[in-house]
Amino acid sequence: MPTQYIYLHGFASSPNSVKARDIGDRFAQIQTKLKIPDLNAGDFSQLTITRQITQVTAEFSNNSTPVTLIGSSLGGLTAAHLGQQNLQVQKLVLLAPAFGFLSHWLPKLGDEEVQRWQQEKYIMVYHYGKEQKLPLSYNFVTDAAQYQEEFLQRPIPTLILHGKKDEVIPIEASRNFGYSRPWVELVELNSDHGLGNVMEEIWQAIRLFCQLP
Repeated sequence: MPTQYIYLHGFASSPNSVKARDIGDRFAQIQTKLKIPDLNAGDFSQLTITRQITQVTAEFSNNSTPVTLIGSSLGGLTAAHLGQQNLQVQKLVLLAPAFGFLSHWLPKLGDEEVQRWQQEKYIMVYHYGKEQKLPLSYNFVTDAAQYQEEFLQRPIPTLILHGKKDEVIPIEASRNFGYSRPWVELVELNSDHGLGNVMEEIWQAIRLFCQLP
């Protein structure tokens, strides 16, 4: 049975991101369909990981098709939790997955900013897909807090590609994740969070891992 491939873009990004387009083009060249849903779902302000999981699950073609998820950053974290919850997911490719996302992101905002966000319910976040600041509900934080890495124990063949100079999600997050999970293969790349300079290496690794033509 043919595998269904779905790409999950990152936080405040879009299906039009550099990585999504690059990987989408490469799938097109080998005549393999890659779905790239828009996880903003027309309303970035109400984004949550739960909403992303529900949205992507609805993209699965039927109950028996094996699914391979390719997720970038927050999309990678979402993909990992989808794999935990859904037996249809047979393989995961995670690009700089946002493990420990809140613990890396919230300190950068600072305590005062986070408190203000909690009180005022919304914060303005720069959205790379829209190239402007957009409001994001504090529900994003309360929802994300329940998605902890220790719950990810289903042994799904997983390939993680992470830059050693990642300034957003330190590579230690992926090292720690793979350390206690023998089914995880971590490839450390000479790159930052964007991974823009290593797309060819990433594609060759995906191709091999997914046994693509």
